[in-house]
Amino acid sequence: MEEKIFPAADVTLTRLTGEYQPLAPVDGDAREFAILIADSDKVSRLVLRGILKAPNYRILECERTSQAFAILEREAVDLVIVDLLLPELGGPEFCLRLRNERRTQLVPILMLTSAQGIEIEVNGISSGADEFLTRPLAPAVVRARVRAMLRHKAAVDTLEEAETILFALAQSIEQRDRCTGGHCERLAGYSVALGKALGLPSPDLVALHRGGYLHDIGKVAIPDAILFKNGSLTSEEWRIMQTHTIRGEEICRHMKSLAPVLPIIRSHHERWDGSGYPDGLKGEEIPLLARILQLVDIYDALTTVRPYKSGFSHEEAMAQLAREAQMGWRDPALVDVFRDVFAGLLKDEGDRPAAPDGMSQSLESMRRALLR
Repeated sequence: MEEKIFPAADVTLTRLTGEYQPLAPVDGDAREFAILIADSDKVSRLVLRGILKAPNYRILECERTSQAFAILEREAVDLVIVDLLLPELGGPEFCLRLRNERRTQLVPILMLTSAQGIEIEVNGISSGADEFLTRPLAPAVVRARVRAMLRHKAAVDTLEEAETILFALAQSIEQRDRCTGGHCERLAGYSVALGKALGLPSPDLVALHRGGYLHDIGKVAIPDAILFKNGSLTSEEWRIMQTHTIRGEEICRHMKSLAPVLPIIRSHHERWDGSGYPDGLKGEEIPLLARILQLVDIYDALTTVRPYKSGFSHEEAMAQLAREAQMGWRDPALVDVFRDVFAGLLKDEGDRPAAPDGMSQSLESMRRALLR
């Protein structure tokens, strides 16, 4: 095997029996990866194309940040290679913009520069770049870094797909019962509103939002004959129904990104006096996020019209929660906060309260803000 080096173009081409030997797919993966090269220098882009020539790499090119944003808007890109001095915004500001957008925040970024110095590298990494390489480039190093970054991106994509499936599964459970339409969305909005009032940090708000959708995912394992039974459940049927919290936790346990949601899924049916399930937790042993979602879950159930009951007004629902706090079922301090917060947010419309301050219209923007 002979390597022919072209210093002017800064590229090494491997020749095998007189023909170019392209890179093998990443770990044998036949998936196509889209790589965006954002560099104003045509020769530099040509060099990178030569280094990264592989059967499953689709190379996209641009010269300016505005062109890069246009490509990212219409294309699903797996890796961005950006020059530090990219025209218009510059590489660091471009990276910051990508990291602040939900669509591109998980796309790996490799920053390149001809400038030398630790401060330059620190600035590049601090702006959101995952890797930083200084010219002249060593082709083997570039390939190794790109391979590693694409492996990581593929793993992230797999996790995101798994999350998407879980959320779709949770919503399908809700849609099986025509009486609970919109329940998960309302829980997500109400619990986040209460969490904000308590001054909870953004990661907890994200967990509450996800918990609104995933808290009852374990019901997928409950037989329909029990889940939709008309009339009271037998003691054995009730025991089976109670297992949905544990089964839901088991379904989501293997996804690290859902770790903050697991206490919500498992413990949202615990009671302040220890008479709940599945663990008989008492008082502050019950995770705060589970207590928050529990309250809004009960509130929404009370205020929703069902075939067997009319919906409570806001005042009636709050009175019921207060009674349950006196009975020892709910966190009394949290019920007080809930009442104070929603007194200012909810406006009565007959027997059915309106969404707080147009919350039903702003849930999508809330989701985007929380996930940034």
